[in-house]
Amino acid sequence: MPCPEVTPLSVRRARPDGSAGSPQRRVLDPRAGRSQAGGMSPLSVPHWYVCPSARFWNCPPAPDGARAFHASLPGYAPTPLTELPALARGLGVGRLFAKDESARLGLPAFKALGATWAVHRLLEEHAGGGPVTLVTATDGNHGRAVARTARLRGQRAHVFVSRGVHPAAVAAVAGEGARVTTVDGPYDEAVRAARAAAGAPGTLLVQDSGQPGYERVPGWIVEGYATLFAETDEQLARAGAAPPDLVAVPAGVGSLAQAAVVHYRSPREGRRPPVLLTAEPEAAPCVLTSLRHGEPRTVPTGETAMAGLNCGTPSLLAWPYLRDGIDAAVAVDDAAGAAAARDLAAHGVPAGPCGAAPLAGLRAALGAAARPGLDLAPDATVVLLSTEGAEANPGYSPA
Repeated sequence: MPCPEVTPLSVRRARPDGSAGSPQRRVLDPRAGRSQAGGMSPLSVPHWYVCPSARFWNCPPAPDGARAFHASLPGYAPTPLTELPALARGLGVGRLFAKDESARLGLPAFKALGATWAVHRLLEEHAGGGPVTLVTATDGNHGRAVARTARLRGQRAHVFVSRGVHPAAVAAVAGEGARVTTVDGPYDEAVRAARAAAGAPGTLLVQDSGQPGYERVPGWIVEGYATLFAETDEQLARAGAAPPDLVAVPAGVGSLAQAAVVHYRSPREGRRPPVLLTAEPEAAPCVLTSLRHGEPRTVPTGETAMAGLNCGTPSLLAWPYLRDGIDAAVAVDDAAGAAAARDLAAHGVPAGPCGAAPLAGLRAALGAAARPGLDLAPDATVVLLSTEGAEANPGYSPA
């Protein structure tokens, strides 16, 4: 069901105890960049979604196991959490940090966390069954992570790549020893092709998008992402920072956003839950569109530099968590993403276009109509999940 606080005529403010307050008529007016009283619905603004009470929803925590598993892998180390004081001042927040996933287990993106844990669990079940081919679809980083994991585990990989992925990124997947099939269509078509191929004997599908009847593996991938959030908690504490008041997450099919919801919406005594903000490309706003309609929606996708977020349908496994646990969603264009990537690079975070999306989304949210719904104080602690490095998108230049 849609967020009960976002209705065609009103936005209800949540009280601290999680109950809904009285309706407040508020218009998100992109032309004025500010809230207005009046008759236009918040849902009629195409690039915004705000649900202020979502932070008071809760769910069980992620299962244990992935963090210890990752710590046992060769080359494991927590990725940096870089503080960005100059950017914080520009945004009007207290402290701003970027979780820099540009070098994760030897790859330029966070996806290795989910792929390694899911493949580990799959191969445990398949022990003694002989070699297999791991099959997946990708628009970049996930496919390379699965291919690398397969190679390190002595297995084969077959990766279906959607249209629009840079040839050098496709070559990087092939360079891991994978068989690569290019699909002349968007990401959703590559997913369908991978599912069909995984019906052959000796194959195992390793897809991060959950569908009815296919939930365990995507669930393991989401569990793997819990390591990123556990590291962030520890790093914030070592930096003397308060727990985050807002976490900005890039959204493709929504699996990382699901992991964020599980981590920050599991009960934590004495901690105020943070706002969770998703950022997507305007060319593929499937999570935003689904949230605005209160049900999963497929959207047509276009060209975007944020190739790893160019997804037309949210994961159905992630959907209930996104629906109930995401406070705000925004779509940004490539120009905003490029500006964010330039600024992150200038402050020591080599973000690719998907990794820069959270900063672009945060700027849009704090600079325009959504800020009142975020309830963000001037001394707030904010975390950006910079999920990929510049190397993950060869040929991309934010200049």
